[in-house]
Amino acid sequence: MADVGIVLVHGGQHAGDCWEPTVAEIELQAPGTPVLAVDLPGRRSAPADLATVTVDDWVTSTIAQIDAAGIGEFIIVGHSMAGLTVPGVVARLGPARVRRMILLGAAVPPQGRSIVDTVPGILGWVARRKAATGRPAAPMPRLLARYSFCNGMTREQRAFSLSRLHGESTSVTIEPTDRTDLDRSVPRTWILTLRDRAQTVATQRRSIEALGGVDEIIDLDTGHNAMISEPAKLARILLDRGGRSIPGSAV
Repeated sequence: MADVGIVLVHGGQHAGDCWEPTVAEIELQAPGTPVLAVDLPGRRSAPADLATVTVDDWVTSTIAQIDAAGIGEFIIVGHSMAGLTVPGVVARLGPARVRRMILLGAAVPPQGRSIVDTVPGILGWVARRKAATGRPAAPMPRLLARYSFCNGMTREQRAFSLSRLHGESTSVTIEPTDRTDLDRSVPRTWILTLRDRAQTVATQRRSIEALGGVDEIIDLDTGHNAMISEPAKLARILLDRGGRSIPGSAV
């Protein structure tokens, strides 16, 4: 089991650097675990035109980054809008390489629908207005990001989270989803973020239904950006699901 890696896929308005607190905890709790936090095309280490990028581009890039990192078998974790990307990776690589798919406070539209249809409240209103322009969205205003992502955080965690905001593709948010090739034999875990304002519990449960169900649901008493607010708890959950038994683990 020691060779099983952990691949972390960020959501909208974020990049791979949002996972830094969780990556640090994984390395602390289980040194030597292969960990990769990808940058989806259109930010940081993966430049692309956000006006034209597609979900397929994100899936292709994620797989290329996994291969470049030398990771063979792995669990894959998707946060928020990675509910688009992660099923595509699982569909392409299947159970030969993917040990488990884990979705964290994720958004999964019904088959044939788009991600913008899943976003509740004021965040959904903003997302639909941005999508209507046809132009890439700038990083979210700090007050809205703080409300949507940072409830329950310490001052330091809020500062970290708000310093990691990135522009986003609106073309992807209105792209119809297609999961017809998704392999059901790969185990599925959903981490339900109980105080989530960006993806409420009710919204997440609708996403679970849209996905066709999961094998387990783990409640985590946190807001949307659990990888920043509760990195130690999240790391333990991921390590346990990846076969790395941690002393004292009760999750």
